Amino acid sequence: MSLLKIDNLVKKYDDTEVLKNVSLEVSKGEVIVVLGPSGCGKSTLLRCINGLEEFSGGKISLDDKELGKDLSWRNARGKIGMVFQSYELFPHLNVIDNILLGPIKSQKRDKDEVLKEALKLLKRVNLSDKELAFPRQLSGGQKQRIAIVRALCLNPEIMLFDEVTAALDPEMVREVLDVILELAKSGMTMVIVTHEMNFAKEVADKIVFMDEGEIKEISNPKEFFENPKSERAKSFLNIFKY
Repeated sequence: MSLLKIDNLVKKYDDTEVLKNVSLEVSKGEVIVVLGPSGCGKSTLLRCINGLEEFSGGKISLDDKELGKDLSWRNARGKIGMVFQSYELFPHLNVIDNILLGPIKSQKRDKDEVLKEALKLLKRVNLSDKELAFPRQLSGGQKQRIAIVRALCLNPEIMLFDEVTAALDPEMVREVLDVILELAKSGMTMVIVTHEMNFAKEVADKIVFMDEGEIKEISNPKEFFENPKSERAKSFLNIFKY
């Protein structure tokens, strides 16, 4: 059964159609990697799933509950974690306070319970010694791992990753990708937008290729990288050395 179901999603900015009848199903424990050229609608799709963008048509369902109708967006955001490329950490809060803010303020959870979980997650991403550090004292890779911990501490059913390595120096990319790979192995349901082709091959259960606001093809990584169906996907892959 699908955990996340997107039916004929449309997003318009004035007369410009950014998403054109996009339909996609994500099963529990499945890792979907969305590939495509810049401006094809990948990030907009994620932002619509998380309710950060209002869409113009279609519907999105989580656990068979339509978002915005059967399940309010406020409650849905507690079930859908999202990590952005720009970290979005509060500069005036230290690491542990950045992590605790959402669960305590939005979810009204017990501080001691959340703190225990946050410290466990920090250990999981090898940042136990940074709980009292401020964002300015962290590297880009460390900030991104903290952003992942912050999202995980909300206990989401699905995680969305939007180009989380795009702002990182090359030597910091791997430390972030390794955390996501570990999440995949643990059974976390994820939708990942990335330009890291080797990582996509490594982590994905399914590749979704988008162009001009449409899904052009969906296939497993081996099929997509070795024998893409569409000419557009072939030309896209020719740009990369993977």
